[in-house]
Amino acid sequence: MNVSSFSVVKGSVLPRHDWTRDEAQALYDLPFADLMFQAQSVHRANFDPNHVETASLLSIKTGGCPEDCGYCSQSAHYKTDVKATKLMDHDDVIATARRAKESGANRFCMAAAWRNPKDKDLDRVCDMVSEVKALGLETCATLGMLTREQADRLRDAGLDFYNHNVDTSPEFYGHIITTRTMQDRIETLAHARESGLKVCCGGIVGMGEQVEDRLGMLMVLANLAEHPESVPINLWNEVKGVPVNGTANAPDPIEMVRMIAVARIMMPKSVVRLSAGRQYMTDEMQALCFLAGANSIFIGDVLLTTKNPQTDKDATLLNRLGIKSRFDEVRGSEQAPSSSRAV
Repeated sequence: MNVSSFSVVKGSVLPRHDWTRDEAQALYDLPFADLMFQAQSVHRANFDPNHVETASLLSIKTGGCPEDCGYCSQSAHYKTDVKATKLMDHDDVIATARRAKESGANRFCMAAAWRNPKDKDLDRVCDMVSEVKALGLETCATLGMLTREQADRLRDAGLDFYNHNVDTSPEFYGHIITTRTMQDRIETLAHARESGLKVCCGGIVGMGEQVEDRLGMLMVLANLAEHPESVPINLWNEVKGVPVNGTANAPDPIEMVRMIAVARIMMPKSVVRLSAGRQYMTDEMQALCFLAGANSIFIGDVLLTTKNPQTDKDATLLNRLGIKSRFDEVRGSEQAPSSSRAV
């Protein structure tokens, strides 16, 4: 299989929605140089290869979640160091969004540890979405499962993206979650789509799954009727007191790069985001991921309850690689990064 086997119209690689397991595995198993060439060719056909999106993520309601996701510090089923909180004050959320924009973010994501939002809570979240949107930021939310009516309300408030990850392959899913099914997740994605929201959907690697599970997760996403506009790939962060500690096995760096490359080829028009776990990645590993087609990162010192590389470190790396981002707008491409603390 090579780049010429893809349908190309006016220089753009057309998405497919009928990927087979054998095709995904064949891509993954290509000699590394060939895989990278194909991924970079697809990337260049659809994106500026020297640009990376920057997004910021805030936990607006932390802990106490009734789901039993075996990787999550916010599950009420496990004894972790995370304490449950109430929904954040509206003004505090908006102030944080404003700082995120000033630090270089172009999208602001709001996350709440719920199985599904109650209507009274959704009222408050919708108000937050509207004001964040008014700041000139793209808006994203992850609030658990949604009904179609709730998705409509978020859309009307100005929400751009809804995040709801499938987490892993259908085969491995039952090993890490029992309180909601993958079909539940697919239905929420469908509600978001039907309401006109863009979809942000990806998963986590390093929980003890095998390579075939990682490819299986990509197949779920790539064979949806519409590919997610954003595909976040998370490296599992070590969390005290959760079951995944007993099975976790971080992927080899080259395995991670291969996965990013396969995601780029299978979902040519999706933004592929390096999400949680980047603090475990060397600059060289991240550079290879960008070369393989990753073109988005979360900035800020903290992602929900886990660490993230500092914004200054990210700005320096992107500058070294000659990659453009919103950092260039707020700091100037030749300006040394400031020492201000990120969101």
